[in-house]
Amino acid sequence: MPSIELLGAYLVAIFLLTITPGVDTLLVVRNTARSGLRAGSVTSLGICSGLFVHATLSAVGISVILVQTAWAFTLLKWAGACYLIWLGVSSLRQAWRKPAMDSPPVASATVPPRFRRDFREGLLSNVFNPKTALFYMAFLPQFVDPAGNVFLQSLMLAAIHFLLAMVWQCAVAALVARSNRLATPGWLRRTMNGLTGCVFVGIGAKVAMTQA
Repeated sequence: MPSIELLGAYLVAIFLLTITPGVDTLLVVRNTARSGLRAGSVTSLGICSGLFVHATLSAVGISVILVQTAWAFTLLKWAGACYLIWLGVSSLRQAWRKPAMDSPPVASATVPPRFRRDFREGLLSNVFNPKTALFYMAFLPQFVDPAGNVFLQSLMLAAIHFLLAMVWQCAVAALVARSNRLATPGWLRRTMNGLTGCVFVGIGAKVAMTQA
């Protein structure tokens, strides 16, 4: 097991990473505004579940292979870029649906959100994020005791990250859901969807153009 000092340093570092706005936060905000608090929470669950995928890959050394093998990293980078652009296009399409967006939001008790879709979007967004893969490859081993069980330690550290990220992202979702209950003009909701879509497309394009 990592020492108390290492765990303390890990908590500080992972907390700062968690509260830094990024693609994950943007996706939680978008899905919460689209379908409500439960949708945002399920999206967060999908995002945080992806952390265990990266922790597992890091523990078995596949992350190192991805980074050192140019074609593998390029494949991961393009998959993530395409997915982000797809999310952006989906938001832009919602922005153009004027009749649907101008109608008052329906209570989640009447029309339950598509939780499988929200979970899948969160999971894929995290798994296909090359920055997360690089982070876990370079960062996580610094807090693992090589004399112990590397796999179990990696999963434990990912579990800590999971809890912190879930709490933070669900809090963000709650704030968005609370503000979303107010009477929001249709044009403003469409504008927000349009801006969100542009940001996703822009981030995806930036990821695609980033050199490995």
